[in-house]
Amino acid sequence: MTGGIGQRPQIELELALRLLEEVRTEAGRQGLAVAAAVTDAGGHVIASARMDGAALGAMKLAVDKAYTAVLWQTPTGVFMASTQPGGDDWGFNTTTDGRIVVYAGGLPVFDGEELCGALGVSGGTGEQDEACARQALAAAGLG
Repeated sequence: MTGGIGQRPQIELELALRLLEEVRTEAGRQGLAVAAAVTDAGGHVIASARMDGAALGAMKLAVDKAYTAVLWQTPTGVFMASTQPGGDDWGFNTTTDGRIVVYAGGLPVFDGEELCGALGVSGGTGEQDEACARQALAAAGLG
């Protein structure tokens, strides 16, 4: 990760590609075909990949999971209960042009306490997607 004077730390392309490779390894271990996206702290995609056999829509969800994790600086799975009908955040997923994802698979990436980007994974269940993301971050020394 880099960040100059007065700049926040950012995920470099090399690290983004490593995270994608770690996701692919974990997904393969679980027998999954997933898509994954790494964003910077502004929610802009640095790198993304869709494994052979992954659903075509998985890429959009992976990007939007990462985007949501960056915007709120929290794992996307935390919104699952509160966004149900009658919940405190009901309707939350209809904001921001429909890009908010309220189920697991998006994780923010921090350098210490500084947000530097996010990783989104889609293609399995929410729990499987999050497990792939968590394992990728741990393998890269970020989780």
